[in-house]
Amino acid sequence: MIYFDNAATSLHKPDSVADAVFAAIKNMGNSGRGSYTASLEAGRSIYATREILARLFRVKDASRIAFTSNATESLNIAIKGLLHKGDHVITTELEHNSVLRPLYELESRGVELTIIKSDLSGNIKIEEIKKSIKKNTKMVICGHSSNLTGNLIDIQRIGKLCREEKILFVVDAAQTAGVFQIDVEEQSIDVLCFTGHKALLGPQGTGGIYVREGIFVSPLKTGGSGFLSFSKTHPDVMPECLEAGTVNGHGIAGLYAGVSYILETGMNQIREKEQKLMWQFYEGIKDIPNINIYGDFTTTNRAAIVTFNIADYDSGEVSDQLAEEFGIYTRSGGHCAPLLHTALGTKEQGAVRFSFSHFNTEEEVDIAISAVKTLAIEI
Repeated sequence: MIYFDNAATSLHKPDSVADAVFAAIKNMGNSGRGSYTASLEAGRSIYATREILARLFRVKDASRIAFTSNATESLNIAIKGLLHKGDHVITTELEHNSVLRPLYELESRGVELTIIKSDLSGNIKIEEIKKSIKKNTKMVICGHSSNLTGNLIDIQRIGKLCREEKILFVVDAAQTAGVFQIDVEEQSIDVLCFTGHKALLGPQGTGGIYVREGIFVSPLKTGGSGFLSFSKTHPDVMPECLEAGTVNGHGIAGLYAGVSYILETGMNQIREKEQKLMWQFYEGIKDIPNINIYGDFTTTNRAAIVTFNIADYDSGEVSDQLAEEFGIYTRSGGHCAPLLHTALGTKEQGAVRFSFSHFNTEEEVDIAISAVKTLAIEI
């Protein structure tokens, strides 16, 4: 099997991640629910993971990071916990449904929504965000990278604009956390939403949300917290206010191992390897007849994603043939990015996405190039 669907989830993870999860399952109790060894061990592991994520994202106070099950939950917490009827929010056509669907839901309840349009290369103009700001604008929310094209958004520039306009800036880092440098202070990020199972190399069912000090996010769920048990209201302090119930301690132990691997290996080294493989693949297929590639490849700094179609061939059939005939596994279809597919003209056809990991090899990429050439000739 040759796996090129890392934008969906990283399949190849360091052995230390599996080892950490196994050890946690064998030894950990419930954090904050007891003073015995197994409970304390869980608490120490969760604390250590908060600390290492704070180091990764340049967060000064690790308690400002709460754990969630994935980026979708984090985004729902941020959107539904900060926006209210009468507020105005700005987003883009590049966004994943994890951003769009909660916003549409709130729009039906009286939140005003502006969506910045994409051009044919999958880019947006930051100037259009500035033009769209109103007196009641409360938030700008966008992804750091498109999961469809791999195009990066200049979050530092948008963060600076939001800080100047006193608007909340929420970033979806599902595709970039662990590969691209994120500095919440330098980039003026008020809320950062991330998942653990992609480039952070952790288990599925892990994720988190960073909330800048001074911002209160109404919790999406309330319940057990391990303290203040006789209070009728849920604690309002971070991180417990956003962590009702038992967190995924076993998965979080694995996430710690994944982030440790990234810091030990070097984020720059990981990113450079992924981008090298991505450019190798792009250069190998871009001149093949009938190949239509989506996204902006005029800039070298981009997520390690190449998305394309072969003529008008259904993207699902292309992915199926890649899997069945060549053992190459990719993603096809709509990629949960309906507005960007519409902007790119691929609403009906979908698109075939190759997304690379530093665990992939040049030999695997060469095999993939040859396979795409074979399929393109057969049409």
